[in-house]
Amino acid sequence: MNKTELIVAIAEKTELSKKDAEKALKAFTEVVEEQLKSGEKVQMVGFGTFEVSTRPEREGRNPQTGETMTIAASRTPKFKAGKALKDAVNE
Repeated sequence: MNKTELIVAIAEKTELSKKDAEKALKAFTEVVEEQLKSGEKVQMVGFGTFEVSTRPEREGRNPQTGETMTIAASRTPKFKAGKALKDAVNE
């Protein structure tokens, strides 16, 4: 399912127009992004949790030359599914 298909599905479920469903989806993604940028996590009971994971600086190798190089520390978004979502998927 791509973004357009998701918007159509949301519009059908909520009886909103496609334009309003798109606004709602955009608002949701913007709020999650803002919270993750500020270091907060977004927790939706039964669905899951969006949070930021920190990766430390580490050494790696260039696969073409074999030369060692330092890979910079980074932050990456992570989603952890909630129990209800896991149970629904495994039915």
